[in-house]
Amino acid sequence: MTIDHSIGIDLGGTKISGIILGTAPEPLAKIRITAPKGHYRETLNTIRDIANRLEQEVGFQVPLPVGIGVPGSISPKDNCLQNANSVWLNGKPILENLQEVLDRPVRLANDANCFAISEYTDGAGNGAKTLFGVIIGTGCGGGIVRNGSIIDGPRGIGGEWGHNPLPWPTMEEVPGPKCWCGLNGCLETWISGPALEADYFGETGKQLSAEQIAAASDNQTAILCLGRHANRLARGLASVVNMIDPDIIVLGGGLSNMPHLYSRLPELMARHIFATDKSVDIRPPLHGDDSGVRGAARLWRQS
Repeated sequence: MTIDHSIGIDLGGTKISGIILGTAPEPLAKIRITAPKGHYRETLNTIRDIANRLEQEVGFQVPLPVGIGVPGSISPKDNCLQNANSVWLNGKPILENLQEVLDRPVRLANDANCFAISEYTDGAGNGAKTLFGVIIGTGCGGGIVRNGSIIDGPRGIGGEWGHNPLPWPTMEEVPGPKCWCGLNGCLETWISGPALEADYFGETGKQLSAEQIAAASDNQTAILCLGRHANRLARGLASVVNMIDPDIIVLGGGLSNMPHLYSRLPELMARHIFATDKSVDIRPPLHGDDSGVRGAARLWRQS
């Protein structure tokens, strides 16, 4: 079946984005609204309303197929959502419920997988055989694309590096902060936006956003916090390189906008890479905040 047009929706913890993507690179229509945090049924209805509004804006009379990027993934064991840091979505048969509410074909994938397939297809991953797409924002996720296909497995958790422990920890980093998943020291508790903010707060007692910390070039404490963050991110990424050896790593999420990461990470990673060639290609996303929603629409171009 050839799909010329599809709707993509990126379900985030704070916002929901939607587009209609056709054969041209640019979307035919775009919507971004605040997510109904904490409300499952309202989330389903909001996704339905976004799809309807997009079709009305473009003038489609026949319902289009919908691809949705979600935090977490569908468990093959019970077909319910698992591992979402938007915890009110966990344990719900979200694919079944969305198909009922939307009354049309729906495909779901982890939001980091959607990001990765977008950047592989027509983004920063041009020319890669294997791409690792990273989300570092409110949470920490990852997706692997090899030869144009998302790599997943029997548990639906391919690429979920954010809930592995911080590699090569120092004495001060053990056991690590408590994670929402119930464990201590997950990468998400060290390298996400809230983790950077918590590190700065712990040093100063002052609350700054990750963006403010990154912009505080004359603040010595902020510089130290950014250095620790880059070092921890480098260790996490080096462990991925040692496992899957990707051609390109693309950073996404709010923290991917910090330019120092692209100059500092390769040298910080080098000592941990188990190879003679320790070089690594790390790139910012070509499509920025739109990459996840573009990848969601492209789920209907996947075999």
